[in-house]
Amino acid sequence: MVKNRIGIDVGGTNVKLALVNDKGQIKYSNSVPTRAEMGYEYTVENIKQAIYDLLKETKLDTKDIEGIGFGFPGQVDYKAGIVRNAPNIPGWVEVPIAKLIEDEFHIPTRVDNDVRCAALGELNYGAGKGCENLICITVGTGIGSGLIINGKLVRGASNAAGEIGHIKLQMHGGPLCGCGDEGCLEAFASGPSIVAMAEDYIKGGKSAKFREIANGAPITPYIVCKAANAGDPVAQRIFTIMGEYIGFGMASVVNLLNPEKIIVGGGVADAGDFLINPLKETLKKRAMKIAGSAVDVVPAELGNTAGVIGASLLIES
Repeated sequence: MVKNRIGIDVGGTNVKLALVNDKGQIKYSNSVPTRAEMGYEYTVENIKQAIYDLLKETKLDTKDIEGIGFGFPGQVDYKAGIVRNAPNIPGWVEVPIAKLIEDEFHIPTRVDNDVRCAALGELNYGAGKGCENLICITVGTGIGSGLIINGKLVRGASNAAGEIGHIKLQMHGGPLCGCGDEGCLEAFASGPSIVAMAEDYIKGGKSAKFREIANGAPITPYIVCKAANAGDPVAQRIFTIMGEYIGFGMASVVNLLNPEKIIVGGGVADAGDFLINPLKETLKKRAMKIAGSAVDVVPAELGNTAGVIGASLLIES
């Protein structure tokens, strides 16, 4: 008998829901607005309604659903089923989401960090199939990661493992990070760093393809990525620098954990080889030889579905 689960990926703008079977296939999907400004209660009610809609559309009963899993951007207490703090979703502080959903539907519910969910999805059905040790990183507004060691997701003593974006690249005087410290990897290499470098170039009076593409609109990583694909050497150089920073940071992680694969996802990863090639080269140069030669750097395969597919697997992880 096919097992059905529900995976839910909560973001700052939208909440994505999917009915996922035990082969990792999405049988139904939908999304609802997060509307964080209305308070978390409003979002929870929206999610409950979306689950009822999913059951109605798929003609399933609650007893047909093996489990519900949530992925959240931020700090989560997996064991207690609580969202401790989701910085990009104001109001989500100490929210007992698992209990709220279990009380409504009487279906076992789990919650974890969204990047860990993506790592579970990639491990089971994406670029990490067949791996025992892998690191899944997402490069976007920040740099997050999910760690799989000996086939198991690593959560750590306080469910805070995998903060690769906060590896220190500089002891004093580095760029200020959103975490309040300085010299963190994600302060050097993430979406805001790409925008800052692009804007600095324009301020210097130089012409660049990304200014033309932006056409008066604010510069975004997506625009710099489009410029790189259109052959703009400055945009390509920005991604080379980003890749080098990430490769430098990942060398420490590779020396520590000796993974088979690093899977790279997130919005900035859409730059493809412009980012991944310098990342690979720097990693090979800077990691210790035995660990460095064992690791392969590959793009994520599941794209926007990794979060919901991985969240649906939380019930068994």
